[in-house]
Amino acid sequence: MKSKIFAVALMFLFVFNSCKNETKQTESVTSEAKQEQKDSKDHGQAGVEAAEGEQLNALQVAKSIDDFSTLVAAIEAAGVQDAVVNVGPLTIFAPLNSGFDKLPEGTVETLVKPENKSKLAFILVNHVAPANYPMKQLKKEAKKGRKLYMASGKYLVVENKDGEIYVGGTKILKSVKVSNGWIHVIDDVLVPAE
Repeated sequence: MKSKIFAVALMFLFVFNSCKNETKQTESVTSEAKQEQKDSKDHGQAGVEAAEGEQLNALQVAKSIDDFSTLVAAIEAAGVQDAVVNVGPLTIFAPLNSGFDKLPEGTVETLVKPENKSKLAFILVNHVAPANYPMKQLKKEAKKGRKLYMASGKYLVVENKDGEIYVGGTKILKSVKVSNGWIHVIDDVLVPAE
């Protein structure tokens, strides 16, 4: 009889400990899931890093080049990081720091204030075309006299002037292929008419 009671007690302890361990594992998994959810909420697609050997997305490329530091700061202030790392294809007309310097004094400082977040976001998404426009395609669009539809809902004129491509009146200086489309480097900020 004692051996039966001992066996039942031993089985009870085993089941109790198993449940206890399962609860700890569930809590651990739940805690990890909550952290991943928090991380993705804080960073979204913009928080995803490229694996070694993978091509960088538009935001990763912009962050790696000092001449885009104002653009990156504006993107982060406006909270539109995910718009430029979307899987695409996207074409981003990326103004250099010198393009922001051409704006009237105090403009950038005013735009990055929290109360102007939506206005800044609107200006920035006016630099993003939700389509694949390598230089070859831009030349075709210019030849046909077409305008490019931008993520802001506005359109930009694309022109070929003496063999150089201009978008929204500004010359494309260089083009870079990225994992989610193209970056075309420009030296002006494309402020849309409201």
